[in-house]
Amino acid sequence: MNYRVIKENNLFLLTDEQGDIVTDHSYGLGLYKNDTRYLSKLNVKINNEKPILLHSDGSENYMSTILSTNPHQEENGNLILWRESVEIERKRFIYDDVLYETIKTKNYFPKPVSFELNVEVDVDFNDMFIVRGFQTGNTGKRTGQKAEDQSLTFQYEGADDINRATKIQWGAKAKYVKENGEITFQVELQHEEEQSITFMIVPLENVETRDDILPVEEALQKLKASYKEWSVQLTKVETDYQPLQRLVDRGLSDLRVLLTDTGYGKFPVAGLPWFGVPFGRDSLIAALQMIAFQPEVAKGTLFTMASEQGTKVDPWRDEQPGKIMHEIRYGELANTDQIPFTPYYGTIDATPLFLVLLTEYVKWTGDLDTFHQFEDNVKRALEWIDQYGDRDGDLFVEYHQESSKGIANQGWKDSGDSIVHRNGDYADTPIALVEVQGYVYQAKRGLAAVYEALENNETASRLKAEAKNLQERFEQEFWMNDLEFYAIALDQNKEKVGTITSNPGHVLYSEMMSGNRAEKVSQTLTNASMFSGYGIRTMGKGEAGYNPMSYHDGSIWPHDNSMTLLGLSKLGFTEEAKKVMSGLIDASRHFEYDRLPELFCGYESTIGKAVKYPVACSPQAWAAGTPLVFIQSLLGLFPNSLTKEIHLNPILLDEMNRLTVHDITIGDGVLSLSLARKGDKVETTIIENSTGYDIVREKQTV
Repeated sequence: MNYRVIKENNLFLLTDEQGDIVTDHSYGLGLYKNDTRYLSKLNVKINNEKPILLHSDGSENYMSTILSTNPHQEENGNLILWRESVEIERKRFIYDDVLYETIKTKNYFPKPVSFELNVEVDVDFNDMFIVRGFQTGNTGKRTGQKAEDQSLTFQYEGADDINRATKIQWGAKAKYVKENGEITFQVELQHEEEQSITFMIVPLENVETRDDILPVEEALQKLKASYKEWSVQLTKVETDYQPLQRLVDRGLSDLRVLLTDTGYGKFPVAGLPWFGVPFGRDSLIAALQMIAFQPEVAKGTLFTMASEQGTKVDPWRDEQPGKIMHEIRYGELANTDQIPFTPYYGTIDATPLFLVLLTEYVKWTGDLDTFHQFEDNVKRALEWIDQYGDRDGDLFVEYHQESSKGIANQGWKDSGDSIVHRNGDYADTPIALVEVQGYVYQAKRGLAAVYEALENNETASRLKAEAKNLQERFEQEFWMNDLEFYAIALDQNKEKVGTITSNPGHVLYSEMMSGNRAEKVSQTLTNASMFSGYGIRTMGKGEAGYNPMSYHDGSIWPHDNSMTLLGLSKLGFTEEAKKVMSGLIDASRHFEYDRLPELFCGYESTIGKAVKYPVACSPQAWAAGTPLVFIQSLLGLFPNSLTKEIHLNPILLDEMNRLTVHDITIGDGVLSLSLARKGDKVETTIIENSTGYDIVREKQTV
């Protein structure tokens, strides 16, 4: 990772490894809030020279520490600063939409030293879509700067009638402050003396100032307390297999920093640096991955998505009544309707995934009161599936881009080349994706079970019948006898898009496949064409569209693997599940901080290294959630509060001898259990079961 990123709620900072915001970087570095860059330059220098980087720690997403020192400085033969005399430590964190940065200088030279500490700042207030080069448009204008002894304010009048400002203030007297953003401090240090200056950088919208900014010590204390509270609420995992332990710990840490609350409860944004916003399928899938660890996140995600459910037909935004959004943006271009992200609804899978998450939430928690709050949303989502999603009445949900600035391919593989026939031709829309039919089937079956529990037998029977009809049509139209696999999609002409891809793996989780076809799919997904050794590829090696360096046509996405894992575990394909988990764990060793990235290249593991994809987001929510799915899959854990049962099918990876999981929230109680290898068996011990539910289908598997 050639950047450092920290985030808290709705504000994030993206810098280079030295902690600076520079212009010649491959990412659009800056301080961002509501898709607006509130800091476009931040350079720290000593006597107007760039320090020498010593250490840059990006392991903590909520706090960053950077160490540097001075270069050797002479002028006309006179010593100014001996090399490595001054240590410069920069610590930064975000709390309550304020960036705190403390710059501490310490003198290690035997004599007193004197130097200038220079801080250079600027703000362009650019919309994120402009920063990323995706869009140009009509924007506002800078309206000036105001320099004072201990503050500097930049102001902007937006084309969306929002007056934005960035106020930078600090707790020491500066030597001088210039309106162009130059702030200089004169520092005098005795031997081993240190001095600190704390900057507080505050984005403002339609207000001139804030009077509620906490002192740095109190803000940091509150931030740490919030992390401690988060940790206490989580399911706890302990294993002797340290690569897995590190992955789980890293995943939980990354997910915490990606949590945001827009007023409806905490939910995971898609990922950093570019997708720190509510994001239909990504947020829903990440919440689903987290459900065994923190089901309240699923609840917050559901309320957030329901708050923006479609109400009308609006081709500009690909909106229809009942549809769940794809992505919402808050910047100047969105606010002035120059881009359709207010929100944008061009996603085919978010609506059924919303229903899948809701039914899984009920199965895990038994929270029917919350389900009742969503009944109108459920009704409208089902109407969208049947009326707008199924464009031609063939029972399949398909997509077609209406918006001139929308997305052409509207499944999770949303790049322009991702739906490709075996002869290399791109499929034409409307397109019906294989995994989306599985989501719809799973949603209707799950809702039928909930309505049965509520004694609404008429609705339950109707949904079960609709699911059965969909399953029969699905088997007829998507199965490819010659390849013993399912097509990724049906195209505009209802022709099968027969390329071998990972998409049918998602359908395993829905339990939609009939006969022995699920077994055939599991075998294909883990054969040499699809499985690289590090994970399941998005497309099979040897297919016309295959490219191991591509975004969606041969790369490996951890979350994609995790959706398949849920199905493999649920259906009892334990050897295939173990193979996939072990491969991804091996891959994680090759990435910074043992973190699974958004995606990586699909090269064979025999080359000895997992190959990075050049612009993968990290941390990414559904990549961070993947190790949590490992734990659920190892336990084979699928509770059902509607039937008062907990289904278990425990296994251990070959590299493991022990796994203990404490405080899994199920219903009104918790489940704690441990797995231990005993010869060629796995012994399961139930430490606590306060749920009142029966444990069923338990079997011992190596």
